[in-house]
Amino acid sequence: MKPTLYIVIPCYNEEAVLPITAPLFLEKIKELVSLDKIADKSRVMFVNDGSKDNTWKIIKDLAKQDEHYIGITQSRNRGHQNAVLAGLMEAKEFCDITISIDCDGQDDINAMNEMVDAYADGCEVVYGVRSKRDTDTFFKRFTAESFYKLLNSMGAEVVYNHADYRLVSSRVLNEFANYKEVNIFLRGMFPLVGFKSTSVYYERNERIAGESHYPLSKMLSLAFDGITSLSIKPIRTITGFGIFVALVSLGLIIYSLVQHFAGNTMSGWTSTMIAVCFLGGIQLISLGVIGEYVGKTYMETKARPRYIISERTYDK
Repeated sequence: MKPTLYIVIPCYNEEAVLPITAPLFLEKIKELVSLDKIADKSRVMFVNDGSKDNTWKIIKDLAKQDEHYIGITQSRNRGHQNAVLAGLMEAKEFCDITISIDCDGQDDINAMNEMVDAYADGCEVVYGVRSKRDTDTFFKRFTAESFYKLLNSMGAEVVYNHADYRLVSSRVLNEFANYKEVNIFLRGMFPLVGFKSTSVYYERNERIAGESHYPLSKMLSLAFDGITSLSIKPIRTITGFGIFVALVSLGLIIYSLVQHFAGNTMSGWTSTMIAVCFLGGIQLISLGVIGEYVGKTYMETKARPRYIISERTYDK
């Protein structure tokens, strides 16, 4: 029996690129249907993440043009990760497999053929992984690669050079629905679910139109969210560093006492200020990291909804 595929596409202020890429996604659905890889019930699902432009109007117009286009919109902007989650949780009720992908045309949609083949071979999760970053600037390539290395070093299990282009079966999504945390980092959470997985490699293209919604500031924020949502290693690092500083301080105290009783002491303003500033800075950084964890715990205890769907282009 051929699986039903839903391509889940988060959209935020994408009126410039959506009319260009939407036909490409539809063409891919029809190609996979013609190749007898998926069922004709397969759909292209757009998730409007509270866009301020005409994105939602374009999605509704597309849904009127072809039954393979469907869309949902959130009640307000809640961020890329929550938009992807909303689409996946909505789609799992209607399909056998989902493929999440951004709408900017950078990810190679032809990799979907390999993803569907891998699913047919028994893989429940298929990660889309960039084979190289030749199209990136040196700064972009350096920061992105450092991003993945930092996440892995901090204990967040992520697939290197994989973002949110992946195939996930409805079986996995049903288990993933049991992960109730508010602070989500999908590329680090899906490996935690388990099941048989593999990777498909592709070359990423330049953005077709519009502007990127992931500048360096958002990338850093995403990295920090990923680390603090999936690992307590920063807390343990602080503890270890605190022990190290305490041992060094103990050594300095012993040294100071020896020098005092030997009559070799003299007042030193510089050394005192250096010690005070160093320890003060470490304490503030430590409090900031601990505060981040406390804040996340605070948000989790509220158990607020991660997304709210306000409108659909179809009857559920």
